[in-house]
Amino acid sequence: MGRLKLQSGFEAVKGEECGTSCSKENSLACMINGEIGAVLAVMRRNVRWSGRYGDDQLDHSLIQSFKSLRKQLFSWRNPWHTIDPSLYLQPFLDVIRSDETGAPITGVALSSVYKILTLDVIDRNTVNVKDAMHLVVDAVTSCRFEVTDPASEEVVLMKILQVLLACVKSKALVLLSNQHVCTIVNACFRIVHQAGTKGELLQRIARHTMHELVRCIFSHLADIGHEECALVNGLDAVKREIGATNNDYAFGSKKLENGNNGSEFDGKPSPANLASNVSTVQVASGVEGNMIQAGSSHDDFSYDVHLTTEPFGVPCMVEIFHFLCSLLNVVEHVGMDPKLNTIAFDEDLPLFALGLIYSAMELGGPSMRHYPRLLSLIQDELFCNLMQFGLSRSPLILSMVCSIVLTLYENLRTELKLQLQAFFCCVILRHAQSRYGASYQQQEVAMEALVDFCQQSTFMVEMYANFDCDITCSNVFEDIANLLSKSAFPVNSQLSATHILALDGLIAVIQRIAERIGNGLASSEQAPLNIEEYTPFWTMKCDKYGDPNEWVPFVRCRKYIKRRLLIGADHFNHDPKKGLEFLQGAHLLPDKLDPKSVACFFRYTAGLDKNLIGDFLGNHDEFCVQVLHEFSGTFDFQDMNLDHALRLFLETFRLPGEAQKIQRVLEAFSERYYEQVPHILANKDAVLLLSYSLILLNTDQHNVQVKKKMTEEDFIRNNRSINGGNDLPREFLSELYQSICRNEIRTTPEKGVGFPEMTPSRWIYLMHKSKNTAPFIVSDSNAHIDHDMFAILSGPTIAAISVVFDHAEYEDVYETCIDGFLSVAKVSACLHLEDVLDDLVVSLCKFTNLLNPSFEELVLAFGEDTKARMATMAVFTIANTYGDYIRAGWKNILDCILQLHKVGLLPAHVATDTADESELFVDSEQGRPPIKSLPSVKMQSVGTMRRSAGLIGRVSQLLSLDTEEPRSQPTEQELAVYQSTLQTVQKCHIDSIFTESKFLQAESLVNLAQALIRAAGQSERGNSSLEDEDTAVFCLELLIAITLNNRDRIPLLWQGVYEHIAAVVQSTVLPCALVERAVFGLIQICQRLLPYKENLADELLRSLQLVLKLDAHVADAYCEHITQEVSRLVKANATHIRSQMGWHTITSLLSITARHPEASEAGFDALVFIMSDGTHLLPANYVLCVDAARQFAESRVGQAERSVHALDLMAGSLNCLVWWSQEAKQAMGEEEAAKSSQDIGEMWLRLMQGLRKVCLDQREEIRNHALLSLQKCLTGVDGINLPHGLWPQCFDHVIFTMLDDLLEIAQGHSQKDYRNMEGTLILAVKLLSKIFLRLLHDLSQTTFCKLWLGVLSRMEKYVKIKVRGKKSEKLHEVVPELLKNILLVMKTRGVLVHRSALGGDSLWELTWLHINNIAPSLQSEVFPNQNWEQSQPKQGEQGGSLVSDEASPIPSSEPVALEGGGTRS
Repeated sequence: MGRLKLQSGFEAVKGEECGTSCSKENSLACMINGEIGAVLAVMRRNVRWSGRYGDDQLDHSLIQSFKSLRKQLFSWRNPWHTIDPSLYLQPFLDVIRSDETGAPITGVALSSVYKILTLDVIDRNTVNVKDAMHLVVDAVTSCRFEVTDPASEEVVLMKILQVLLACVKSKALVLLSNQHVCTIVNACFRIVHQAGTKGELLQRIARHTMHELVRCIFSHLADIGHEECALVNGLDAVKREIGATNNDYAFGSKKLENGNNGSEFDGKPSPANLASNVSTVQVASGVEGNMIQAGSSHDDFSYDVHLTTEPFGVPCMVEIFHFLCSLLNVVEHVGMDPKLNTIAFDEDLPLFALGLIYSAMELGGPSMRHYPRLLSLIQDELFCNLMQFGLSRSPLILSMVCSIVLTLYENLRTELKLQLQAFFCCVILRHAQSRYGASYQQQEVAMEALVDFCQQSTFMVEMYANFDCDITCSNVFEDIANLLSKSAFPVNSQLSATHILALDGLIAVIQRIAERIGNGLASSEQAPLNIEEYTPFWTMKCDKYGDPNEWVPFVRCRKYIKRRLLIGADHFNHDPKKGLEFLQGAHLLPDKLDPKSVACFFRYTAGLDKNLIGDFLGNHDEFCVQVLHEFSGTFDFQDMNLDHALRLFLETFRLPGEAQKIQRVLEAFSERYYEQVPHILANKDAVLLLSYSLILLNTDQHNVQVKKKMTEEDFIRNNRSINGGNDLPREFLSELYQSICRNEIRTTPEKGVGFPEMTPSRWIYLMHKSKNTAPFIVSDSNAHIDHDMFAILSGPTIAAISVVFDHAEYEDVYETCIDGFLSVAKVSACLHLEDVLDDLVVSLCKFTNLLNPSFEELVLAFGEDTKARMATMAVFTIANTYGDYIRAGWKNILDCILQLHKVGLLPAHVATDTADESELFVDSEQGRPPIKSLPSVKMQSVGTMRRSAGLIGRVSQLLSLDTEEPRSQPTEQELAVYQSTLQTVQKCHIDSIFTESKFLQAESLVNLAQALIRAAGQSERGNSSLEDEDTAVFCLELLIAITLNNRDRIPLLWQGVYEHIAAVVQSTVLPCALVERAVFGLIQICQRLLPYKENLADELLRSLQLVLKLDAHVADAYCEHITQEVSRLVKANATHIRSQMGWHTITSLLSITARHPEASEAGFDALVFIMSDGTHLLPANYVLCVDAARQFAESRVGQAERSVHALDLMAGSLNCLVWWSQEAKQAMGEEEAAKSSQDIGEMWLRLMQGLRKVCLDQREEIRNHALLSLQKCLTGVDGINLPHGLWPQCFDHVIFTMLDDLLEIAQGHSQKDYRNMEGTLILAVKLLSKIFLRLLHDLSQTTFCKLWLGVLSRMEKYVKIKVRGKKSEKLHEVVPELLKNILLVMKTRGVLVHRSALGGDSLWELTWLHINNIAPSLQSEVFPNQNWEQSQPKQGEQGGSLVSDEASPIPSSEPVALEGGGTRS
C-alpha cells in the first residue's frame, strides 16, 4: 500500500548487458574518490582536523571512515547496483550529522551526496536502496553544523534544499516512506520560513525548491493504483471529510513559535508517530526566526501510524495537501481579517501557500477526484479559504485564487458545483463591480479571471445548464453576461483596460458558441414548451445527466419553470392571492393548494417579498400553519450549530413583528432543529427558549439604541436551567455568544439586488446542500442549448461591441470588435435569428459613414478612416456570407451600396448577372449588343465628374465642390488614399451579393428585392434630380440582375418587379434613362426567362403590354430599339410562346411598328420569322399574325415590296391551314375533327377578310396583288374541310363586300387617289366569276338563289359603272363574257333550267330579269331553243324584288338582303 506500481528489479536489469565495462565502474569509483578527497581537503583546512593528520591512531572517526572507504572503493568489482549505497554514503552522511563540522565542510559533504544522487548511481533496483534513501533523508533533515558567518550558513541551507529536491526527483522516491516524504517537505518549508531573515537568493531558491517538491510529489498521483485509495479510506469510515471540525492529519494545526539561535537540533525523529516526527525536524539557523511546527492533540490518529511507514503514496499526499491548505489559516490564527484591511496583513505567506496549492493542482488535479480525502479537502477547507482570500484587498492574492479556481473548474467541476456558484456570486461578480467597494486593480483582476473562464470551451454552457436552469440556484450565466455587457460600456469616460477586458469576455463567449455551432447543431428548431399538468417542480430529476438527449430537454423545461416562477413571484409580490392563482393556472401549483407545494414555492423561488412570506408563515390560519411546518421541513440542520441554523432559517423571510407570529415561527424552527440535532439540547422547548435568547442577544448587541450591552456572563446567566431544568455547557453558550457578537443575525431582507457575501452559516448550509444537489452537467462540443443562451446574449453583446467600437481609437480594438461582430453574425445565421442579424447590420452600417448625407465630401476622409473601412468590409462580409438570414437589414446595406454608387466607387460589373455569354449577345445578323447598362452611358450627362473615366477625374471632382472653377490636380497622397478606398470597396465583393443571389433563401431574396424597390421608389419620389434618377436606374438594374439570376424562383420576385416597372412606365411622360431601363429590362427578363419558365410565359408576355401603354413621346423615342428587342425575343423564344394571349402581345407590339419609319423593318423581320414556311404559326397565333401581316401590307412606310411580301405571307399561311386540317383528320376522332374543322374554317375566313381589306389599298400594285392573293386563297382550299355554311358567309362578308367597296371607291374617289381602278374592278369581277364557278356545286347545296342573285346584282352594277364620268368599255366587254360563261356552266350542270310548275320558276325568271338588264342577247345565246315569250316576266314586275321565295331558307343569322340582291358586312 502507498507505493507506485514498479517493474521488478530483475526485469529492469534483465535488459542490460551482463557484464559492465571496467572503465565505467572505475569512473564511478574515481568520482566518489574525488568527492572523498574534496571533503578531506576542506576538513584539513580546519585546525581541529589538520592537527591529527598523519597519525592514524589520532584520526577522528569522520576522517577514519573516509580513509576506510578509500581502501575499499577500488576493490569493488561488482556492478554498482549490487553494492549497498550506505557503504559509500555513510561517511558523507556522518559529516552532515556531525555538530563538530563547520558550514564549509558540511556544504562540501552535501554537494557530494547531491552529486551521487543526480548521477543515477542509485535507482530503485539498487541493493538496500530503501534504507539508504531513508539514511540520506534522516541525515540531511538532521543536519548539524557550526555557524561561522551568515553567507556560509545560507550556502549550507541551499545545498540542503538541493539534496532534498534530488531525493524527491530520484528514481528511488517511490521507496521512501510517507513519513520521510513528509519530513522532506516540512524541512524544506522550515528553510523557507527561516529564509525570511536571510538573503534574497536563499529566499528565492527555498521557495522555488518548495514548489518543485510539491510538483514532483503530486505528479505521481495519477500513477498510484486506485485500489490504494479504497484501502486508505477503508481504515476509518468516519474520517471521510478533512474539512470537519477535527482535522485528520498532523499538519492541520500550525502555530507560530520562535526558533532558537543555535547550531544544532534538539531531539531525534520518532518513528512511532508522523506528527511527533515532523515536530522534531529542525534545521539549524544562526538567525532567530519563525518556523511552522506540526503537532497533534487528536486521539483518532492511531490508524495513521501504520500509514506513515508505508512507501510513498496517497496518505503522504493527503498530509502534504492538508498542510498546504492549513497554511491559509495562519491569518485567522493571528487574528487578522483580510477583508477589513487594505493590505493590513502579510500577503507573502498566503501567496506562497496559494502558489504551492496551485502547483499541486496543476499536476495532481485531474486525479484528485478519485481520492475522497483529497476531494473533501478541496470541497470544504480549501474552497472555504479560497472564498475568504478571494475577498482580499490584494490583487496578487485575488489573481492567484482565480487561477486555482480555474484549475479546479477544469479538473474537478463535477465535484464542485455549488462551490463554483458561490465563488462566482460572492467573489468574482462582487469584485468586478465598483459598487461593492473594490479597487480598480481588483476589478481588473476579477475581469481578467472572468475572461479566462469565458475562454473555456464549455464554461458558459455549463453555467447556464447547471445554474440558470436550476430552480434553486442563481442565474450565473445571466449575471456574467450582464456584467460583461455593462462593464464594456464606457459611460461618460474613455475606454479603459476593464472595458476592453469585458468586451474580450463577451466576444469569447460568442466565439465559443460559434465554434460549437461549427461542430454541428445538436437539435433542429425547438418546440415551444408548455406544462400540461401539475408536477412538483422541486422534485424534477433527469434520468441520465450524461446523455444530451436526456438533459437538454430537462434543463429547458426547468428554465421554463424558473421563468414562470419569477413571473408568479412578481404577481405574488403585488397580490399574494393572484400570484398563487397565476401559478395554479401555469400548472406550477396544484388546482387545490396543499401546504407542501406552497412551502416549496416560498423556499425555492427567488425574488419573493420576504415581508409577505413572513406574514404568511406567521398567520394563525390553519393552512398557513401547515405551510409553516412544511416550510421548516425543507431545511437540513444536521451537524449545524444553533446560531448557524437560526441564521439560515431567518435569511429566507423577514421575521414578523407580532409576538404571536414570532412564536409560531420559532416553534416550527425549534421542532425541526431538535428533530435533526438532539445531542445537546434536551427538548424542543430548550431550542425555542435559546432561540428567543439569541434573537434578544442579537438585538442587544447590534442595535445602536441599546447603550448598555449584554455581557457574556449576563447571557449565560439568562439561560440557566433552560435545558430540561439543567444548565447548558458554558463553552456551548460562550461560543454562541461570541458568534452572535461577531456576526449579526439579519432579520430584515437585504436592501437592493446584488451578490451576497459568504458567511460561515451560508457556507455550512452550502456544504449540506452539496450532498443532495443534482449532478453537475458536463457539456460536450455540440450546440445543445446555445440557441437559448444566445437569445439572452445577443442584444447586450451587439450594444456593447457597438459602443466600444464607437469609442475605440486603436486598430487592435477595431479588429477585436469586428471579430465580435462577425461571430455574432455567424451565430445569428446558424441559429436562424434573423432579427438579431438585422440589428447587427443596422449597427454596423452606422459606423461605415456611408449613410452620412455629406459622404460625397468625405470620400477622402473615408479612405483614411480605418474604422469606417473595417466596418464597411464587415457589413459586406456579413451580406455575402450570411445573406440568407438578412431581412430588414437589406435596406441599410443597399443604402451603403447606393452611396458608393453615387460617388463612383462601385465596380462597373456590380449590376450584371451570371447568364451565359451565349445569352448576352445576339447573333451576328442582328448586330446589336444587349441592353444591360444603358443608363450608365446616358447618365454621363449628369454634370458631375464622378462618371468621368479614370482616377484623376474622380478624385478631382471630390476635391472641389464648385464645378464652375477649375479643379486642381490631386496630390500623390490623395491619390494613394483614393486608391486605398477603391481597394477596400473591391475587397467587399459587393457584386457577389447580386450575382450570387440565386443561392439566397427565398425570404431573404424577397426582402432584398423589396429593399431595392423601396430604394428606387424613394429616388423617384425625390426632387427628380439627375442624381436621383441615376440612383433609381441603378436600383432598377440591380433588381433586374437578381431577377435574371433567380429564374428558377421567379414567382417569388415577379409580382414586385412587375409592379415597380409598371409604376415607372405609367408615370413617365418624357423619354429618360429610367423608363428606358425599365422597358428594356422588362423585355430582357422575358427574353431570358421564357425558355425556362413555360408556366409563366403568359404572365411574362402579358407584362409586355406595358410597352403598349407608354406615352406617345416615350414610345416614339424607343420604338426602334423596342422592336429590335422584341424581334430578338421572338427569334429566340418562338417555340416557347404557345398561348393566344402571349402571341396577342407580341403581334400587337409588332403591328405598332408597321407605321414607324425606323422600327418597321425590325418588326416586319420578326413577323417574317414567325410566318415564313409556317414554322412558328400556330392555331393560337394564326389570326393574330395574319392581322399583323395585313397591317404591314397596308402600311405605306417603306417600299411596296414589303407590302407585297406581307401579302405573300398571308397567302402562304394557307398551307398551315391545309396541314392542320389534314393532321386533324388523321389524328382525331370524328367529333374532335369536326370541332377542328370549324376552328380552321374560322381562321380561313379571317384570312380572307384580311386580304379583302388590303384589296382596297390605294396602291394599284398592292391592291391587285391582294386580289390575286385572295383568289389564290379562295381557290386553294381543296385540302381544307370547310364547313358547308362557310362559303355563303365568305361570299357575303368577303367577296360581295369587296366588290361593293371597290365599286364605291371607283365611283367616289379621284383617279389621283386610286390609280387604274378599272383594272382592279376587272380583276375583282373575274375573281367573282371564277370562284362562283369553282364552287358552283357546293353553292347549289345551300341557299343558292340568294347567292346567285347577289352575283347577278354585282355584275349588273359593274357593267353599268362609270369610271371617270363614262362607262368602262372594258367592263362592258368583260362582264357579259364572264356572265355568259357562268350561264353555260350552270346550264351544263343543270343548275339553271326552266321548270314548269304550279308556283312558277322564280330562279329562272329572276335570272333572266337581271341578265336582260346586263346583256339581253345572252338569253338566246345560251338557250337558243327556248320559247322565251312564255317565260318573259311582265313588264310590271321589272324593278321589283329580285329575291325569290327560295331565299327564305336563309337562316335568320345570315346577312339581310338589300335591294338589288346584295348584302353588306
